[in-house]
Amino acid sequence: MADPQLRPTGAPYDPTYDPLTHATPGTDRNYAPTYWVATAGIPPEDDGPVTGDKDADVVIVGSGFTGLSCALSLARDHGIKATVLEANRVAWGCSTRNGGQGQTASGRLSRSQWIARYGRETALKLHAEIMEGFDYFTDLVREFDPDPQPGGHLYVAHRPRTFEKLAMESAVANDVFGYSTRMMGADELKGNWLDEVGAVGALHEPLGIGIHPAKYAFGYLQAARAAGATVHPSSPVLGIDRDGPGFRVRTPHGTVRARAVAIATGGYTSQGLHPRLRSRIMPILSNSLVTRPLTPEEVAATFRTTTFVTDTRTLRFYYRRLPDDRVQIGSRSAITGADATHPRHLQLLVDGLHAKFPMLEGIRVDYSWWGWVDVSHDMMPRIVQPEPGEPLFYSLGYGGNGVSFSAQAGRRLAGLVAGRRPAGLPIYEGALPGHPFAPFRRIGQRMLYRWYHHRDEAA
Repeated sequence: MADPQLRPTGAPYDPTYDPLTHATPGTDRNYAPTYWVATAGIPPEDDGPVTGDKDADVVIVGSGFTGLSCALSLARDHGIKATVLEANRVAWGCSTRNGGQGQTASGRLSRSQWIARYGRETALKLHAEIMEGFDYFTDLVREFDPDPQPGGHLYVAHRPRTFEKLAMESAVANDVFGYSTRMMGADELKGNWLDEVGAVGALHEPLGIGIHPAKYAFGYLQAARAAGATVHPSSPVLGIDRDGPGFRVRTPHGTVRARAVAIATGGYTSQGLHPRLRSRIMPILSNSLVTRPLTPEEVAATFRTTTFVTDTRTLRFYYRRLPDDRVQIGSRSAITGADATHPRHLQLLVDGLHAKFPMLEGIRVDYSWWGWVDVSHDMMPRIVQPEPGEPLFYSLGYGGNGVSFSAQAGRRLAGLVAGRRPAGLPIYEGALPGHPFAPFRRIGQRMLYRWYHHRDEAA
């Protein structure tokens, strides 16, 4: 496996980290062994760990896509130079462990579910906000990622019944939102896109960009620092305490006094980070692998497109052919960090790849990793100030759809910090909902995973 050319790190990667059981994500831990980190080159310079006490206008906790988007927007749009604190390396969590699928989504709900929950008028405004955010993401991709893969998104139906549901969603997208999706049958899918065993057909949406997440994150880092932000890795937040009108943010080797704090920790939000975040997020593990490069014959027989793909399982697979002709595929698997290293979770992905593309059976796996996804209890994110009058803000709960929307979320989070409230939309109002049975969530998750698998694979 290629050796990621990284600066020396003080602690090894911990594959069993779990945000529900660990007080912090660690200190100065190495990156997960992802394909993205291994092929992104040497990370750009940062500002080193916090050493001693200092003052800041704004502290941002978390240096992933959202935190760096917030820092960049604060500097470029509001003239505010933020201090970003990161426990380990820059973009160590979600932002270098995802599948790189940037699409027009926010949270786990579909457009028809937006209408059912919020009503047609609000759903239309939410769609417009997400489309605006995708335009912003597209601009940033042009700035940060040298090898993007445009082409939209294929949503592949793995059963006839899910094809019917996709057709209904396509009609809603076209007729209500004016978003020109289209359905295709199995023959067109196989002839022009990919030859996946069992695929009944697919929905194609025109907007979607596959990115290299680590290159994109490192571009954010360079741009944010060039605009005036400071970014401090190896500085886990041990406490956020009120200090007059602002806060004292404690790290192992110094305290940062700030007038405002913005939290952007995603699936790596520890239970003790702040009382307003306790049990507000359900961290879910997602596993991923990347194969050796395909031969031209394998490409022709499997992935004829580099458009990224998601299937219609509840425990969905997401997959794509990368610019160097490798295949990346991911899905849900382990429940706890302690169990994440068990070989059966990697085998689930291998079996899924082989079932979809039998020609690839036995193909070498060059990279394997996992990471935590921040799922809110109502399946939609929040970019909010949870307590009026308290200068604490957060952006969390993307549910695995944060690659593109994090750009807009970070920009809206910056606006909140600067005193500008976005137009009234449910994702910008109210705190993340808690869960009445938070200590028992994982018991329910195990039961649901079994049920989802049974339902997904039923004829």
